[in-house]
Amino acid sequence: MSSQRQRIDPPRLAAYDVLRAVSEDDSYSNLVLPSLLREREIVGRDAAFATELTYGTLRWQGLYDEILSTLVSRPLDELDPGIVEILRMGAHQILSMRVPEHAAVSSSVDLARTVMTAGPSAMVNAVLRKVTHSTRDQWVEIVTHSIADPIAKRAVAWSHPRWVVSAFHDALRGDLVGLDALLEADNTPASVTLVARPGRSTQQDLIDAGAEPGKYSPLAADLNSGDPGALDAVRSGDIGVQDEGSQLVTLALAAVELETENAWLDMCAGPGGKAALLAGLAREHRTSLLANELHQHRADLVEQALRNSGADFDIVVGDATQGHWPRDHFDRVLVDAPCTGLGALRRRPEARWRRSAEDVAGLTVLQKKLLNTALDSVRPGGVVAYVTCSPHLAETAFVVMDVLKGRSDIEAIDARPYFPGVPDLGDGPSVQLWPHLHGTDAMFVSLLRRDRS
Repeated sequence: MSSQRQRIDPPRLAAYDVLRAVSEDDSYSNLVLPSLLREREIVGRDAAFATELTYGTLRWQGLYDEILSTLVSRPLDELDPGIVEILRMGAHQILSMRVPEHAAVSSSVDLARTVMTAGPSAMVNAVLRKVTHSTRDQWVEIVTHSIADPIAKRAVAWSHPRWVVSAFHDALRGDLVGLDALLEADNTPASVTLVARPGRSTQQDLIDAGAEPGKYSPLAADLNSGDPGALDAVRSGDIGVQDEGSQLVTLALAAVELETENAWLDMCAGPGGKAALLAGLAREHRTSLLANELHQHRADLVEQALRNSGADFDIVVGDATQGHWPRDHFDRVLVDAPCTGLGALRRRPEARWRRSAEDVAGLTVLQKKLLNTALDSVRPGGVVAYVTCSPHLAETAFVVMDVLKGRSDIEAIDARPYFPGVPDLGDGPSVQLWPHLHGTDAMFVSLLRRDRS
């Protein structure tokens, strides 16, 4: 790092470098930031500041861009991307963090002068001084007052793409109060949730490590502070990092009553969180697990997650739609289908800006192929769990509906009894979890049994 860059306070420079990596290289902030903080030895309050500045800027960049667009004479996409990142960071400090306005402006000017030139720094100074003239609520009113469409208005106010807000609105059956609560939850950082992998650890082990018991999963606990990677049990794989909703849908699959247990299948196993939980559950059921993954590097992550599980497992690399395993064979099949990931926006703040409505059509074609293959792979009397981390109806209920229209050998099981203690599960038979109702990612699951006839 140059001596000039070293003069900028490390947390702000770290946030800027992560934002540039996300923008330029399509990097994932949740992967880049922790390694950068370790590399630069940024810890404690400085690490917390850099984390909030990075993730908060990404979450709220849609709103900030609307605000900044009223204050500059050119479209933002005509400005140097580095300037735009610094303006967004400055706006976040002014409007959403407890940073004195003069410090937010002056530090942004210093950052611009260091990573760019004096010319952009003068512009940063002028624009951010204008940002300080109003509070965030006042700015929201300013940039939305002329928007009549309630969905478009919320998209700006809550900093989500309009198509995403529209999809959430549909999934919530037009409930605007619930929609506001969901959008607010998406912009609230999620705690780190741990999972006790069966046969390797217990929920009490998580509590002993300083975590608080989860709401619903008997294997979950929330780690409200600290780095989970610092825990020996996490490094060994006895404990994993896994959202409680992800745990619940996996537990639901394992809880469906079956007469025999011979083999389980995880069709889309990477990066291995659900596979590791399935492996522990399969061991308890005295059965084997086959884990399939399309990409070798993700299959390697699955192997790492299962390595010390003590379970009887095998990992294969291939296209799951081709079903390169016996038909009519498995007792339980998990299809954790590739999706838009709209259910995990609180954990992956940049994901909302990377997906588009056009992505959905291609994904649903793949999802239907995967589900059909899963239904062909399960034995008569066996059960399939179709899971997505998205509440988009096109990826959830409509996929299941379309597939079942073409088959007469499948019945939908009411999934709600397999979520004991979890409220607000809707009318069934599928279950949609929500951040604002359950404190989990927006996981969807449909349980489907193949007829014995």
